[in-house]
Amino acid sequence: MAREFVLGIDIGTTSVKACVFNLKGNSISESEELISSYYPQPGWVEQNPDDIERAAVQAVRVTVEKAGIENNEIITLGFSSAMHSLICINEDGMPLSPAIIWADGRSNPQAEKIMETHGHRIYSKTGTPIHPMSPFLKLLWMKETQYEPYKKAKYFMSIKEYLLERWFGQRVVDYSMASATGLFNPHTHQWDNELLELTGIDSDQLSKLVPPTEILRGIKRNIAEEMGINPEIPFVVGAADGQLANLGIGAILPGEVAVSVGTSGAIRQLTKGTKISENHETFCYSFTEETTIIGGPTNNGGIVLQWLKELMNYQGSYNEFLSEAEHVAPGAEGIIFLPYINGERAPLWNQHAKGNFYGVSITHKKEHFIRAVLEGITFNLFQIGKALERLAGEPQKIFVNGGLSRSTIWLQMMADIFETEIFVSETHNSAAWGAAWTALVAIGKANSFEEIKRNIPMGNAFIPNNENSAVYKNIYEKYEMLAKDIAKHF
Repeated sequence: MAREFVLGIDIGTTSVKACVFNLKGNSISESEELISSYYPQPGWVEQNPDDIERAAVQAVRVTVEKAGIENNEIITLGFSSAMHSLICINEDGMPLSPAIIWADGRSNPQAEKIMETHGHRIYSKTGTPIHPMSPFLKLLWMKETQYEPYKKAKYFMSIKEYLLERWFGQRVVDYSMASATGLFNPHTHQWDNELLELTGIDSDQLSKLVPPTEILRGIKRNIAEEMGINPEIPFVVGAADGQLANLGIGAILPGEVAVSVGTSGAIRQLTKGTKISENHETFCYSFTEETTIIGGPTNNGGIVLQWLKELMNYQGSYNEFLSEAEHVAPGAEGIIFLPYINGERAPLWNQHAKGNFYGVSITHKKEHFIRAVLEGITFNLFQIGKALERLAGEPQKIFVNGGLSRSTIWLQMMADIFETEIFVSETHNSAAWGAAWTALVAIGKANSFEEIKRNIPMGNAFIPNNENSAVYKNIYEKYEMLAKDIAKHF
C-alpha cells in the first residue's frame, strides 16, 4: 500500500513554514524561510510579495527533500496565512505596491476618524476592530492620500491571494482572510457595498469568496517542478492562521480556547454564528459558513522578550535567558510590566500605547525584569481572555501553541494565571497542521474538522499551582488598574 502524506504551508509575519505530516499529525519534516520587513517611514511596515512567493516555493522544496518521500506520496496540500496584508495589483497580476502588513500603522488618522463617526456600526457589521491593521483602513488611507499604486490598481489582494494567483492564475479568497479585511460581512458572507464605496473600490477588484475547503488544481508546471511536488496535487485554499491554529491544536469545541504566542500573540475560540463585543475588545472572523472565531490579538508576544534580551545584551541562548526567571518568585518582587512596547491591539486597540515598568527598586536585577516581562505578556493575554469569556463563557480547556510554548516556565505561568489546565501539542506548527487537515477534509480523506482531535500528538498537561494562582490573582488586580489608569495618557 502506498504511503500517504499531507503538506501544510504557513505564511507568517517573520517566516514561511512548510511542513510534511503523516495522516495522524506527526511531523515528518519542516522547513522555514525568513521574511524581511522594511520600515520606509516611522510606523510603516512593508514586505516584498515576490520575496515571500520565492520563500514559499523554497520552503516546500526543502521540506519535501528532507522528508525523503516521492512527490506522488503527498496526496494534498493546504494553506495558512497571516491576516490583514494588502497589495495593489495591476491587470497582469503583478504587484504595484509592497505588501503593507498588519503591523503597519500609517492609517491611524483614518482609524481615529472612523471611530469618532460610525466606528461602532461598522465594527458591529464586520466584526473587524477599527484599527490600522485592517485593510479597510489601509484603503481609506490610500484613497485620501492619493497613493499612486492605489490609483493604478486593477485588483487588491492579501499576500495569500497573490501567491495563489501566481501559482494558479485564479483570484480566490477564503472567508476568514476576507473577514479580516474589514470589507466583508460575516452575517451575509458577502463583500459589504457601503464599505467598498467608502474606500472607492468595487467588488470586481476583490477576489472570489470561497470556503476553506475550496480545491484548486493545475498548479503551473514550472512552480510544481521548483517545489518538487506533483503538478496534479489538489491544493486546498485553507484559511487564516488563527482559525487553523485553533483547528491544528484541537481547540474546536465549546469551552476550548487556544492561545498562540510567537512574535505577537492571540487568544481565540471557535463558535457558531457571529458574536460581537459591545466594548470593541475582540474580533469576530468567519471560518466556514456556520463557524466564526472570536478573540483578541496582541502586538506584544515574543517580540518583547527579544527586545529585552537585546537591551540587556544577554549573550546566552533564548532558553537560558527565560530560565533566569526561575530564580524569582511569582510577582517579580513587586515589578509589574505593561507590555505595550509595540503599540497594542486587544484589549486597548491603541496604536499609541507604550510599555511601562511599575514598582522598580534598587534591589531588582535582570532576572526580576525577565520574570516581570513574562508575567506582563501573560496578564495581557488573561485580560483579553476575560473579554472573550464575556462572549463565550468560562474556558474549560486551554490549548497553547507558538514559539513561547517551548518554555516550560511560561507554560506553568499560564496555568497559574488562568487557573486552568494547559495542553500543548508535540508539534509547534499547529496552523500548518490545521491547514493540512482542512485539505484532508476537502478531498474526503477526513470526515470532519472535529475528527482532528484524534490526530494530534499531545504532550503532558500543565496543572495550576494553587498557591501561585492566589498570588497572581492579587497581582492581576493591580495590573488591571494600572492598565486602565495609564491608558488615559497615551
